[in-house]
Amino acid sequence: MTISIRSVEKTFGRYPALNGVSLEIADGELLALLGPSGSGKTTLLRVIAGLEFPSSGQIFYGDQDMTFAGAAERRVGFVFQQYALFRHMTVAKNIAFGLDVRKGAAKPGKAEIAARVEELLRLVELDGLGKRYPAQLSGGQRQRVALARALAVNPSVLLLDEPFGALDATVRKSLRKELRRIHDATGVTTIFVTHDQEEALELADRVAILNQGAIEQVGAPNEVHDDPAGAFVAGFVGEANRFEGHVEAGRFSLGDVTLPAKGVADGPAVAFVRPHELVMTQEGKGDLVVTAQHIAPQGAVLRVEGPTASGQRIEAAIARQAAAGVHPGARLDLAVARSYVFPV
Repeated sequence: MTISIRSVEKTFGRYPALNGVSLEIADGELLALLGPSGSGKTTLLRVIAGLEFPSSGQIFYGDQDMTFAGAAERRVGFVFQQYALFRHMTVAKNIAFGLDVRKGAAKPGKAEIAARVEELLRLVELDGLGKRYPAQLSGGQRQRVALARALAVNPSVLLLDEPFGALDATVRKSLRKELRRIHDATGVTTIFVTHDQEEALELADRVAILNQGAIEQVGAPNEVHDDPAGAFVAGFVGEANRFEGHVEAGRFSLGDVTLPAKGVADGPAVAFVRPHELVMTQEGKGDLVVTAQHIAPQGAVLRVEGPTASGQRIEAAIARQAAAGVHPGARLDLAVARSYVFPV
């Protein structure tokens, strides 16, 4: 199912939650809505679901105008952060709930419902647990049940609001892979809200980044990370050293930090350099000279943080083999592989 969001605005009293949002979501796409708290991402998801109606603008499902249609008419599957499972029902009954409550000819037969439940239990890898109750499951298993229940009704669109927010880091990573696998197996157009950048960049086909009720950028994960459209995206997506300085004649400067700023007008500017874009080089050959203060191993890289001579603090992520011998107080000559400069 394709979804077209056209100039949608939503206000709550005097508070503008969405400001002229337009977005095209392709059939079968897995899209992440990413942004800080209060950016409008959950409001947008609820407007797409039919749980809220826009103050202005339109929502199309395919070629149908669904702007003021309810969630049932839109056939959406919704997965919440807190599972929202029925504690008094077994796993199988929870999954079957959306089918059991249908009326008349729309309600499948018992055998068909049972077969659908078994199919979904296999899909979410909970085979044999249909007779258990939610209290007998782990948090990750309960979230899988919630996902299976949402899929049971063959939704046109699957919507997830911070689906892994209540889980610990290890379980979150595991369920990300499961959600991707399930999405690929079902082909259902899926939209999920998250404030976790790693989650969005790892899982989604595309990421829509929201800020103050507006979309700052939409693109593939590598696009929004490696080619940010503006200062907000550069600072929000991924890690970055941030410098507030000045551009003159195509160069950004702040103390002893100087960076290329081709195409940026002269005047106040903000620059970003990602830690992994800093590379150790020979003495006197670098763009920056840093005195190492804090050193922390992190997997295959060494995280090194310290000041330049003019006091600008820099964090670098250096391959551990290249950083052999680096110690507190050591001089690091760093070459900048890539930087981002935007006028302010």
